[in-house]
Amino acid sequence: MGADSFEHQASGKDAKEAFANAVEDALYLYGHAGYTGTIAEKGSFVEVGNADNLPAAFDLARILMDNSDARIDDKWGPAGCIKVTDPANTYLFFGWASS
Repeated sequence: MGADSFEHQASGKDAKEAFANAVEDALYLYGHAGYTGTIAEKGSFVEVGNADNLPAAFDLARILMDNSDARIDDKWGPAGCIKVTDPANTYLFFGWASS
């Protein structure tokens, strides 16, 4: 089995709620069969930073992915999580997932 990279933005009162919303969205869109290469394959996340806006969050996520940051460089490990200031209550989840 392989791995695909993913980026998924979600909202919630906190990162835990946003993560649950993101996983629920992915399960709805891609099914429950597994190996979707999406956040649906993730059981946890690790907070890796903050960003002022979504473009800055996407830039940070890509830098961490390109540099194989150990916190998010495992298809079986946690997703990365970046808290976005504007819009409020927004989080970007990213990483590698089994496919």
